[in-house]
Amino acid sequence: MWIRFSIQQVDPKAMAASSAVLSRRLAGSRLWCGVTRPLVHIRSASAAEPGARKSDEEHLWEAASDAAGYLPFSRARVGLFFQEQPVLKNPFLEDALLRGYLKRHLPQESYSQAILSDLNTFGERVAKDIDTWGRECELNPPRLVHFDPWGQRVDHIVTSVAWKRLKDLSAQEGLVAIGYDKSFGEWRRVYQMSKLYIFSPSSGLYTCPLAMTDGAAKVIQSVGVSPPVEEAYRRLTSRQPERFWTSGQWMTERQGGSDVGSGTETVAVPQADGSYRLHGYKWFTSATDADMTLTLARVQDRSGSTTPGSRGLSLFYAEVSRFEDGRLRGIEVQRLKDKLGTRQMPTAELLLDGLPAYRLSEEGRGVASIANMLTITRIHNSVSAAAAMRRVLQLARDYATRRTAFGKLLKDHPLHMQTLARMEVETCAAFLLVMDVCRLLGREESGLASQLDLHLLRLLTPVVKLYTGKQAVAVVSEGLESFGGQGYIEDTGMPGILRDAQVLSIWEGTTNVLSLDVLRCVARSSGMVLHAYFAHVKSLLAGASGVSSLDPAVKAVGSALSELEQFVQIATSRSPSYLELAARDLGYSLARIYAGALLIDHACWKDASPNDTYAALRWCEQELCLVTSKQKRGCYDSSSASMDAALVYDNLIQK
Repeated sequence: MWIRFSIQQVDPKAMAASSAVLSRRLAGSRLWCGVTRPLVHIRSASAAEPGARKSDEEHLWEAASDAAGYLPFSRARVGLFFQEQPVLKNPFLEDALLRGYLKRHLPQESYSQAILSDLNTFGERVAKDIDTWGRECELNPPRLVHFDPWGQRVDHIVTSVAWKRLKDLSAQEGLVAIGYDKSFGEWRRVYQMSKLYIFSPSSGLYTCPLAMTDGAAKVIQSVGVSPPVEEAYRRLTSRQPERFWTSGQWMTERQGGSDVGSGTETVAVPQADGSYRLHGYKWFTSATDADMTLTLARVQDRSGSTTPGSRGLSLFYAEVSRFEDGRLRGIEVQRLKDKLGTRQMPTAELLLDGLPAYRLSEEGRGVASIANMLTITRIHNSVSAAAAMRRVLQLARDYATRRTAFGKLLKDHPLHMQTLARMEVETCAAFLLVMDVCRLLGREESGLASQLDLHLLRLLTPVVKLYTGKQAVAVVSEGLESFGGQGYIEDTGMPGILRDAQVLSIWEGTTNVLSLDVLRCVARSSGMVLHAYFAHVKSLLAGASGVSSLDPAVKAVGSALSELEQFVQIATSRSPSYLELAARDLGYSLARIYAGALLIDHACWKDASPNDTYAALRWCEQELCLVTSKQKRGCYDSSSASMDAALVYDNLIQK
């Protein structure tokens, strides 16, 4: 059955031809429409069985309609206006800040031009092909097949063709390998992360297994590339698709994620040949279709006992393999996780039942051994955050040149441009934060890092991850709003960007966990990381001392830095609980001040544009040192914790 309604202005001659038909159709009707000339008709609802012949009345009606001209909404006609969709162009060419940063920092070496050329070519490939593959991964998420047709348990995780294609591409493009290619010197990490920054929003979340693969390669490199992991390292860093491996990261168990010390129950049973068999339940394993994994477990002694806490954890390497009959060796996939976002990537609960493994760390040094891995994966997370912000802004910017509202294009509405400009400032700050950490990592791995560089890398890695993760959710959400209702429609692909952004403040440490990590970093270095921070920010500001256009920004950052120094002096004399309450605001303050200094520094570059200056000024208009203003209001006093708890739970207590 079908129902059609249409509205049409009818010519008087056509009206005469169909008036009798119309009179009969409306006879006895309880719906009346009074209209003035020219007469507007509302076609009545009609229904017909498929294949039924048209009546004489229907033929007469259509003849009258044809005589009157086209009916824009009749039958298959849906009108003449269709909104142009935003077009994804080469992300490298569309990003002036990325190109400017590389032009400024890459040395005048032969490889610099090769880097720029490769990023340009890759950007074209992202826009023309790769983005479609990423979308296909979203539309065809992984599924778990527990049994074969004959009842044999196989636990096959079936992924899309595009997901497999992205693995091959990752090898060909060197998305992990570049980070270990010494021919690019101290800039290999900046090159690698710039490429991932272009790739990430179109990757179908393949950047997640790449992050864990990079982290695994880093761990193996740090403990020594030797059997039994020598071949694995070569595969993890290979550019040959047929040899390339990805790695999982199986740390989280039922009792907790970041608290691996008390939450890990998996045990490692020693074998006569020096290997181990792992037995346990992994609650959250990302990229479960990987070729190998790193995981934590507790070594059993001869009596079957294990050491509790972090001191009992060791790091293990295991390959994912199958028996000849198709069963997984020592693994049962219990189920795939049903997640808010990152649906493109398989994440599963696993039962480890005798998984063959090799111990990588010294016994009891598992947590210390994954520190390098956390540095890598947190930087990858930050890159993805900045990339998501840039992508949604790039699309919103293009859409503003295509969408007309209230008589003019969106780009001609000052309020809309103000909103996009604020998003741009946030994105610029995030990008410079991320690239500076990548620069420091490259210097550390090349043996060129000063002590100041090493302190900055240790402090800024959690700071940048926690701040950009929160930025991404806010900016991407604002970006969806800039598309109006279309930003909320699934088949535009926009909602997926927001869903995927939400994981960035959770994976590899939530905002609070990372804020506490900042405090541990300060304590373990006896405050040296903060001394390095203050010294470097002051040096960046000194470089802008002669640039009058930046004076307001320089004064704002300088004042905020002084306030932060005063807070640190006061806080060190207070109880640990005082600093714990201040940890989150401290992390935000460190990020905002440092981003301000980087924006100022970039605006001082000889080839900087007026837009670079404007971005620095706009960033520094906000409150940069949150922690001091909150301190003055007593937010970290001893009474605050109990009052916070009472505010949250008082309603329950009253019941």
